[in-house]
Amino acid sequence: MKVFCFGIGETGSKLVDTLTEFEQGSPADFIVDGVACSTARADFQSLDTIPQSKQLVFGAGDTATDEAQAAELAEEDHRQLLRGTDDAPVSRADAFVICAGLGEVTSGASPVLAKHLKRVHDQPVYGIGVLPELEETHRVDTALRTLRKFVAATDHVIGADAETAGSTEAAVTAVTRRFGTLCAAGEGGDGIAESVVDASEIINTLRGGGVATLGYATSELPERETGGLTQTVKRLIGADEPDPVDDLDAQNRITTHTREALLGQLTFPCAVDSTSRGLVVVSGPPAWLNRSAIEQSRSWVEDETECLEIRGGDYPRPSANQIGVLVLLAGVSPAERIEALRAAAEGSEQTSE
Repeated sequence: MKVFCFGIGETGSKLVDTLTEFEQGSPADFIVDGVACSTARADFQSLDTIPQSKQLVFGAGDTATDEAQAAELAEEDHRQLLRGTDDAPVSRADAFVICAGLGEVTSGASPVLAKHLKRVHDQPVYGIGVLPELEETHRVDTALRTLRKFVAATDHVIGADAETAGSTEAAVTAVTRRFGTLCAAGEGGDGIAESVVDASEIINTLRGGGVATLGYATSELPERETGGLTQTVKRLIGADEPDPVDDLDAQNRITTHTREALLGQLTFPCAVDSTSRGLVVVSGPPAWLNRSAIEQSRSWVEDETECLEIRGGDYPRPSANQIGVLVLLAGVSPAERIEALRAAAEGSEQTSE
C-alpha cells in the first residue's frame, strides 16, 4: 500500500522520518511523500530524511497552550497544512497517514488535517497515534481527548502505546517496523507472493473506522552453508541454490511467531476477541513460507479473536535472513488501556487540587 504521510508535532514528524528510513532499507517503495508539520520549527531538529522544503510551520507564529488551541490554529491555517500536497504525486497514494504523539499539544491539529484531507481527496485517511506513558500525567488527559477526536475524523487509527513499549521512542520504533512491513508487503519488492496483500486487502481490513493494533514477531534463520569449492563456483556462475528447508522448522516458526505477535507483541493492548477484522502476513525467504502453516496461523487467529474476517497473505523476501509474522487487528476495543490512562489523568487532577 502506497501512503502519503504527514507528521504532526515533534513525535509525529519523527515517526514519519523513521518510517522513511525504514522504507529506504526495504526492497519495496511505499511512501509517496512525507511532510512534517508543527507550530514550532524546533520540533524538526531531529529529522534526518524529511527535507526542509517539506517541514511546514503553521499557526502564523502563534503558540498553542492546549490541543484545542492547536486545533484552532490548524483550522485557521489549514491551507498551510495542505501545502504539503502541492506539486506532489498524490494520485499515486492509496491512502493518507497522519502520525502524531497524542499527548502533545500540537496533536490537536491532527483531526483538523484529517477533515480537510477527506474534503479534498478521495483516498482513505488513517492515523497513527502514539499514547504517552502513564507517568506523563500532564500529557495523558490531552491524549485521551485527542484520540477520541482523531478516531472520529479518520478512517482508522493505529495505536502505539509508549507505556507498553517502555518509552515514546520505543513505541515509534515498534509501530514503524510493523506499519512499514504492512505497507511493503503488497508493493512487489524482490519476490512474488502466492497470496498478495495489496492495498485493497489492507483498506478492506481497516474499513468501518475505529482503533487498530499491530503485532509482530520474528527470528533469525540458520546461516546458509557457504564453504567449499563447489558452492563457491555455483555462486560465481549464478547456479547457487538455497539450502533445503526443514518443513517442520518452518511450520513451528510461523505458528510460534503468530502466537507471539497476537498475544504479546501488540502496539496497543486490547481485548483480541473484540476484533472486527484482521490480517495475518508472513514474511521471509520463499522456501520458508510454508502454505499449510500460514493457513493454520490465519485460522488460529480467527479462533482466538472470534472473528470470521481474518485475511491472510505472504510477503516473500528472497534476500532476507529472518522469518516474521505481522498481525493487524482492526476495530478493537482498548477499554482496559483507556481506563488506565483515564485513571492516571484523574489521579493527576486530584494531586493538583
